[in-house]
Amino acid sequence: MSRLRILREFAAVRWLRPLRTRAAIERRQRRLLRAHLRFLRRRSRYFGDLLATRPFADLPLMDKSVMMTRFDDINTVGVVRDDALALAIANERAREFDLDLGTHSVGLSSGTSGHRGLFVVSAAERDAWVGAVLARTLPRRALLGHRIALFLRADNTLYESVGSAAVSFRYFDVYADMGENITALRSFGPTILVAPPSVLRLIARAADAREFDVVPQKVYAVAEVLEVFDAQRITRSLGQERLHQLYQCTEGFLAHTCPHGVIHLNEDDILFEREYLDAERFTPIVTDLRRRAQPIVRYRLGDVLRERTSPCPCGAATTAIERIEGREGDTLVLRGLDGREVPVFADVITRALLYADGFDEYRITQIGESRLQIALDTVEDRSRRRVADEVGALADRLGCERPDLEFVEFVPDGSVKLRRVVQGWGERRW
Repeated sequence: MSRLRILREFAAVRWLRPLRTRAAIERRQRRLLRAHLRFLRRRSRYFGDLLATRPFADLPLMDKSVMMTRFDDINTVGVVRDDALALAIANERAREFDLDLGTHSVGLSSGTSGHRGLFVVSAAERDAWVGAVLARTLPRRALLGHRIALFLRADNTLYESVGSAAVSFRYFDVYADMGENITALRSFGPTILVAPPSVLRLIARAADAREFDVVPQKVYAVAEVLEVFDAQRITRSLGQERLHQLYQCTEGFLAHTCPHGVIHLNEDDILFEREYLDAERFTPIVTDLRRRAQPIVRYRLGDVLRERTSPCPCGAATTAIERIEGREGDTLVLRGLDGREVPVFADVITRALLYADGFDEYRITQIGESRLQIALDTVEDRSRRRVADEVGALADRLGCERPDLEFVEFVPDGSVKLRRVVQGWGERRW
């Protein structure tokens, strides 16, 4: 770890790289892309072969399957996939995450899709990541003395690269007993709390029961889709003005919330191409312009992002996102009154459930044509009736047949990322 590299990146992101206009952002992206492609031609067998015969814009899209299949040819540091995978799995099983592969950090990511991914980052990239995250998360008027609590499914030296009197990290294993975790969290007294929404919900319940009385300066939701339903509960219970988000995955540190709570794409380091699904929603295709150990180039994510239609009050020139809505593959499909298939994005149906009550946890799974399974933690006549009314009203507004509903008990599973909406009806049909 190089504290100098961390400090240098912190200063660049926080103060020295303002990028106040779209023209400035695009100039930086073009410059970084030219340098990155020169590097890839020399150092990556996979991209070197491709770039010898075609320009960047014609490169085939990547996904997790390509990354895992061609891992040895894609990475530029000579890491063998089987070696990295064995170490990452061993770390996961032992719940010990302090072993690296030489000077490189490795880890696993399941993602919200449930498919396993493998990542490797160099020491320099790790330090740059830490500096960038700290620059974008530490409060503007208070840089020192922060205690950052991280609730993660897998620890990694990537998350513990810095530790001093100025900023200290503590890792909390989400597989550990949550009662013990919350007791330890209260003792730690975090000024910044970072956790998946499902974990934040448990901490919020503890706060409501007066078992957790710490009010962090900032709370960040990570790793899972943050639904409005959950955000309202967490914000209220943990005494926050707003809930922040870090949009990060195996493919990079993609977005963060500004002081106004609006999500902005990290376009100073990442190039975003857009595959539009409708007038506002798109699936991002990302190229990390600075990540070299494991290049991420024209990588198609399966997420659905909705662009903000009005300018952000913070004045940043980077693209503002209204919401990260979930997985494209979890878009529900209802049958229209005219027989056509009508896509129902996850955000649309979860917002409908905001108006229902009588339950605290839920999951919606499509299990057949116009058939939904609704899991509730309180399955009673009142909750079933309210949910059925709201889902029926939504179908009416969309011009769809009202779907058949099957109600079951909600069973939490802390071993996988929480998904409020799941397309479980065979192959994705839209």
